[in-house]
Amino acid sequence: MENRSQWGTRIGFLMAAMGSAIGLGNIWRFPATAYENGGGAFFLPYLFALLTAGIPLLIMEYTIGHKFRGSAPRSYSKMSKGLEWIGWWQVAVSFVISAYYPIIIAWAIMYAYFSIGQQWGDDPTAFFVGDYLQLADPGVFGSLVPSVLFPLIAVWAIVFFVLGRGIKKGIEVANRIFIPALIVLFLIIVVRALTLPGALDGLDAFFKPDWSRILDGQVWVAAYGQIFFSLSIAFAIMITYASYLPKKSDITNNAFITGFANSSFELLAGIGVFAALGFMAFQSGVQVDEVVESGVGLAFMVFPEIISQMPASGFFGALFFLSLVLAGLSSLISISETYVAALQEKFNISRGKSILIGGGLAAVASLFFATQGGLNLLDTVDHFINNYGVALAGLFEVVAVAWFVRSLREFQNHADGISDIKLGSWWRLCIGVITPIVLGLMMLQNLKAEITSFYGEYPVEFLFNYGWVVAIGAMFAGALLTLKKWPKQAEEASKSEDQEVAK
Repeated sequence: MENRSQWGTRIGFLMAAMGSAIGLGNIWRFPATAYENGGGAFFLPYLFALLTAGIPLLIMEYTIGHKFRGSAPRSYSKMSKGLEWIGWWQVAVSFVISAYYPIIIAWAIMYAYFSIGQQWGDDPTAFFVGDYLQLADPGVFGSLVPSVLFPLIAVWAIVFFVLGRGIKKGIEVANRIFIPALIVLFLIIVVRALTLPGALDGLDAFFKPDWSRILDGQVWVAAYGQIFFSLSIAFAIMITYASYLPKKSDITNNAFITGFANSSFELLAGIGVFAALGFMAFQSGVQVDEVVESGVGLAFMVFPEIISQMPASGFFGALFFLSLVLAGLSSLISISETYVAALQEKFNISRGKSILIGGGLAAVASLFFATQGGLNLLDTVDHFINNYGVALAGLFEVVAVAWFVRSLREFQNHADGISDIKLGSWWRLCIGVITPIVLGLMMLQNLKAEITSFYGEYPVEFLFNYGWVVAIGAMFAGALLTLKKWPKQAEEASKSEDQEVAK
């Protein structure tokens, strides 16, 4: 078994943790979510959700990884043999995400190039779905799109190289470059957006509080959902990363820094996005609410139109899409590390073989998203794997830890023993009561939405085959992988580590 204490410095770990949290979703999901749920008033439930779910869950996952010194499946197995499948379920979810996530990065690479001369023309939407993606009907894959395939190969080459270099020389070094560069690039974009005509109207739309929404339960559920997804909780990432921490690491402090750093970037993204949307509304002579959009449409349809109207548009367009590339790469590397570490431990193989098998399968799977039907497939898989993979796995995780194995007090003692900030009963209340209730409400709300209407107005057969089957399949894959016993080396290493902890 490899030495688990692999982070060179605490800063290296925090950079990597922030790299996994600060992803593409922070740039386009948070601004729209805040705007649609009360604007400035949304920040109150958002902050409450951060303090009662986001940071407490980060602390729990950091503690699990640090205490049991293994990948997510191994850590759950050491907690209780009956929980190993949850770890594999989360790893399977990460695998699915790693299959389509590099496609968005590939798009961003090409759009950094398209920014030079605004090659998307007068109708960025038609260019994106027609000229670039050559979008086919739902369920029709069509042929591979070369302008997506070639940058996709480049993305995987970078990921394989970084993962192959290991934790300290690969992931840590990469995030020390990617995260500062991302922040600098985005700061430049935000400052420029704030100087554009109409920017203040955009900020007013973003920050103006609608206090009538503050008692709306759906707003609070949306706040918890935003925190849950943006911090990469229940992806197996944080457990895996924390397993590489030195034994004397301040877990609680690290969780607070990661949580607040992520939220600060989300706020920065909201300011930049809405300043730019205000400019677009000003140029078009319409209200801000008429140009607001979320998801990939914001990045690849709306923003190209904004960029075309900006002075020095080619330069700032390239900066914007390069920032998407950096955010995407840091997250993709983190996501991929979950199954690399898990396969390496479970099958007692070298890191190189684990990268080749896990990363190779993900790279092959990503080819389906590089076809003419890739956008519809990505949209559907992303919706179902997030709502019924990540969120549901998170619900099972907190219920299992808090209610079945009842390890919260044990984890609290472990975290308190090496952290400056001591956890009180508030932490156990948040994990054991508040978070399960909110996640349960999220699931009920999501299921109600699925029953009352078909997502994206896609055909029901398409949603079943590429939505429900993928989400449920991740759960079954988790259960299937538990059937293989852990190698003797892993068991012996586990016993020796447990003896050291006992001492």
